[in-house]
Parts: sequence; C-alpha cells; structure tokens
Amino acid sequence: MLSVTVNGEKRTYTEGTSFYEIAQDFQPQYENDILLVRANGKLKELHKTLDQDTELTFLTARSSAGHKTYERSAIFVMLKAFYDVIEHEKIKKIRIEFALGNGLYGEFSGDVELDDALLSRVKERMEEIVREKHPISKRNINTDEAVELFGHYGMHDKEQLFTYRRASRVNLYRIDRFEDYFYGYMVPDTGYIKYFGLQPYHKGFLLLLPGMKDPKKVEAMVPYEKLFHVLRDSYRWSSALDVPNVGTLNRLISEGRGGELILMHEALQEKNIGKAAEAAVEQGERRLVMIAGPSSSGKTTFSHRLAAQFYALGYTPHPIAVDNYFKNRSEYPRDENGNLDMEAIACIDIGKFNEDMDRLLKGEKIEMPRFNFVTGMREYKGDFLQIGKKDVLLIEGIHCLNDELTYSFPKESKFKIYISALTQLNIDEHNRIPTTDGRLIRRIVRDARTRGTTAMETISRWGSVRRGEDKNIFPFQEEADVMFNSALVYELAVLKLYAEPLLFNIPRGTEEYEEAKRLLKFLDYFLPVDSAYIPQNSIIREFIGGSCLKV
Repeated sequence: MLSVTVNGEKRTYTEGTSFYEIAQDFQPQYENDILLVRANGKLKELHKTLDQDTELTFLTARSSAGHKTYERSAIFVMLKAFYDVIEHEKIKKIRIEFALGNGLYGEFSGDVELDDALLSRVKERMEEIVREKHPISKRNINTDEAVELFGHYGMHDKEQLFTYRRASRVNLYRIDRFEDYFYGYMVPDTGYIKYFGLQPYHKGFLLLLPGMKDPKKVEAMVPYEKLFHVLRDSYRWSSALDVPNVGTLNRLISEGRGGELILMHEALQEKNIGKAAEAAVEQGERRLVMIAGPSSSGKTTFSHRLAAQFYALGYTPHPIAVDNYFKNRSEYPRDENGNLDMEAIACIDIGKFNEDMDRLLKGEKIEMPRFNFVTGMREYKGDFLQIGKKDVLLIEGIHCLNDELTYSFPKESKFKIYISALTQLNIDEHNRIPTTDGRLIRRIVRDARTRGTTAMETISRWGSVRRGEDKNIFPFQEEADVMFNSALVYELAVLKLYAEPLLFNIPRGTEEYEEAKRLLKFLDYFLPVDSAYIPQNSIIREFIGGSCLKV
C-alpha cells in the first residue's frame, strides 16, 4: 500500500491506482471538476497511476493549468464534432486563430458553407459527444511517423511543424478514431466539457468557454469589434506573407530568409505607426495623445517612434510618462492580499496631472515631476516644459484610456491609442499562441537585462500583473481611436536565445518551475534567428537591448 496526502489528509491506495480514481474520492470536496493533478510537484494527467508515496494537489479550471486543459479539450471535442458532421474529404482546414473575450475565434474552409445551420449541427454533435463520455486516450509515436500521419490526415501545418522538431517522439490524442496533436494536457474523457457555446461570428465562428472565475458559467459574447479587426488584419497579413504558423516560420529561417522577414515586418510596423500619427493629426484639436497597453507591449519604443512621425508631419511632440505623477509610495492603496496595489489608478496624483496638462495646453511653463522608483518619492529637478500651438502631448501610461485620468478634459480633446503585442502566429491550425505568453517572454528577457530580476521573480509576479491588466486596461480597449499591434512575427525566434538560459536557471521544486518548463517546451518549437538584422529602433530592441532610443 502507498500513502497519498491531499491537503494534509492521508489515505492509502494500492500501487497502480490511477489519479482519476483518487480524484473521484476527493471530488466531493471541490466545487468544480478536478481536471489535473500535481503529484510531488509535477503536473500530471489523471490517467497516470500511483507508483510511490505521493503528495497530491488537485487542479480545477479555476487554476491556469486547469483552465488551459479545459480549453484544449473543448477544442478537441469541437474538431471531432466537425469531422463527424461533415465528410472528411469536404474539409480543407479548420483553424483556431485567436482569443476574443471569453471566446476562441476560428475559421472553416472546405466544400460546404459555414452557416448557422451547420454550426447548430456541430454544437448538437458536441453535446452528444459530451453526454457519451468518450475516453480521450494518448499514444506516443516516432516524430517521422507523426509527419507522415499528419500529411495523410491533411493537417499540413502540423506536418510542417514536426519536420523541424528536434524531439524524437510526439504524443497524439484520440477520441474514438479521430486523432490530433495538442500542445499540453487533456481531460480524461469528453464528459468533462460540460460548459461551452458555439456561434457564428463574421466569416467564422466563436467557441465560447467559461472563465477561470466561474468555470460553470459561459458568459454571453461581449463585442470587441475593434480588437477583432486588428487581430484579423494581423493574421491576414501573416498569411499573405506566407507565415501563418511556426512551421512556415522555421522553413523561412532554415532557407536563410530570416533577415528578409525581419525587414519586411519592421517596414510594415513603421507604416502603421505613421498611419496612427496621421489619424491623430486629421482629428484637428486633439492635442492629448493618450497611449495605453498591457505590460511588455513596447509602449516606450512606440511612443518614441510615434514622436518621429509627428515631427515628419510638422508637429512637435512631447512624451509624458504618467508614472512620473505617482503619489509617494506610502500613499498607495493595498489589494485584497494586503500588498501594495501599484497599478491602481489611485496611485496617481490625478489632480496634479490634470492641473499640469491644462496649464501646458494654455501655453504656460511648468516644472515637470520625475518619480524616483528607488526612494518611492516624486521629485522636481528643474525639468521645465512649455509648448506651442502645433505641439502635441504624447501621454503614456496604463490608465490612459480611462477618462477618469483626464477628467477635466472633454473627449474631443483626446486621441486614444491602444497598443498590445497581439501574437499573429500560431503553432499550427489547432494550437494557438496566447498573446500573454509572448508578453511574458518579452518581460522575462527585459527584466533580467534592465532590472536584474530573475525569470523566477518575473513569473511569480505575472499573475498580479495580469489581474491589474484585467482591471485597469482591457475594459477600456474598445474606446481607443487606434489599435496598434506591436507583435513581430519573427520575435519568438529571437527571444528564444535570450529567454532559454534564464528559464533553465529556475530551480526544480519551485512553483515557478512548472511554468518555466512549459515555456521551454513552447520555445523548442522555434528555430533561432540572428538578431543582427533587427533595426536599432525596433520594438523588440526594448527587450533584448541595442536600441538607439531611450528605453
């Protein structure tokens, strides 16, 4: 008999007992379904079995790993339903492209029309598959065999992906005779996918799923039309350039075309930054250009490059960081855990900020503050500013889309820009790259280089950063006049070289090791590309170094 400890409670089980069986014994203690288990610190699927004395932690969809597992499994059930409803030879491709609110946007191409009737049949079949509780099994095969198999299945994105895979083996998942590859774990059977929605959206569909806060509730879709169009346009551009996925990126790099790709995408970004400046100028008296976005979006570099575009249009820009209007640190509010909530809008001296901006727009000369992040105090050191009639204020900060920050100014005086690294590249047709992963890797690299922060420290703080973004940035993104995508199609192939050593340095047995292991596996999909071709004013230089700008 082997000892199993769960939340301090010890029980005994025979060797070979599955974690699924143990989870069923403890399920009444959990409000939501147990989806995964952490056994002696290692994440495992429930079909794995007991082979030693073990301390277990059960994970539901309220955890990040559990939520990703639910999402992945729901996609698998949906794909199975599509292939059950439509004859295989009539399906060319089903693509999961990007997340939109609580949904995943996808598109279908084939010999049948994707309409309401077809999606209703697919949804009904999904519900049947869930009720039937089909086991989700896994098998491990040779990589060469996987390449041949996906070619046979017509999943050519995966075929190309594994052509450049160094690992000799690959895990495939199966529901009945339907087989696919997924980057990450699955639930034991289809009966776990109880909560979902499926509806048409533009030319594709949305697979609606519960959030982490309430894994039993599927919220109605909130329209994110501006965000959708930016994401769709980014994906269209990647496809037009023939870089829709990681396999294609690797092919271009292996053919020696990495430098060419870098220069093409940098040229596109410069063009889009120019368009943002032109749009602001066309609005006439909007002299407050407000720039906001989540962590590691490249806001600082973007602001500098936007300033250059304003100069080219005959305007004099003045970058202003809202961070310099922080109150003294002793005045910050605290979050629900008692920690300083450094991203709350209450940390900013809003009254003083509005007073200074008003005086500047009236032509007065003022002394600008500088916040000392070492002492936690706002300082004045003789930095004076006065602006003319053709000058604009480029104001950058996480709260810049929130009108509470600029309460004393009418909306028609503000031009709002939302910037985020909206990854336009997916691993393959069924495995998307979350934008948060790209931003986290950016931040790990930058924090290590500029702040001496370890990857473990950055990962440990990421949850708090994300909660701040959910509260302070994302609710206001649709109010932007312009959305700018700062992601570069080649960037993960560059960041890989900088991030991997930092991630390998995270010790086993720590809470952050699990996330580091996941990111390392993710980065292993990419062939590296030389950063020598990257221009000195590139957004990616803000993270890897070598920028000609003050970032």
